Amino acid sequence: MKTLREQTEAKVAAGRNAKPEFMKGVDAVIENAKAFEEGKNALKVGQKATNFRLPNANGEIISLDTLLKKGTLVITFYRGDWCPYCNLQLRALQARLSEIHALGTSLVAISPQVPVGSLTKSEISEMDFTVLSDQDAKIATQYGVAWKVPEFLVAHMREDRGLDLDKINNGDGSILPIPATFIVGQNGVVLWNYVNIDYRIRSEPEEIIAALKKLS
Repeated sequence: MKTLREQTEAKVAAGRNAKPEFMKGVDAVIENAKAFEEGKNALKVGQKATNFRLPNANGEIISLDTLLKKGTLVITFYRGDWCPYCNLQLRALQARLSEIHALGTSLVAISPQVPVGSLTKSEISEMDFTVLSDQDAKIATQYGVAWKVPEFLVAHMREDRGLDLDKINNGDGSILPIPATFIVGQNGVVLWNYVNIDYRIRSEPEEIIAALKKLS
């Protein structure tokens, strides 16, 4: 089975072949974001994770404190089910979820989408981790991983893909999370993190599992 990175690289390569000018534009946006150190304020290892109370797909309110009662927690922020890179990431995490659980750890995925749109029912039924809705990316902001998406990308999603992110998120669709992953201990302290402003590159499940093994 291909790693998440290999799948991602294949998707990026396909994008470059299909829309070379657009992908050059994405590269430029990412390089500019790196120059301005987007994501530099993300929670660091050793810092306390901000508590949250967010709805799941059924509208039930789930808190960080409640999740931590079960043990160590992996928190991953993703942009939405409309994002192909997010779908690759979530499926890759699902494939390794039994290993994560075996290490006494649970997983929660957080996006700005409204609860009923976080994932389709069929996809939710196939995934065994908690999915929460963070409207207007308020918790992502507190974790230091909210990003005001440049108009170049917003226009692409609106005009080329027909996505009304304001409607999908029931809020400001131009504020999205930087795809980031945190491992949080039962005491609420961040033990490991991965933050990359290039939304096409995500933390590899193998890296998360390796970190969990080292921490245990």
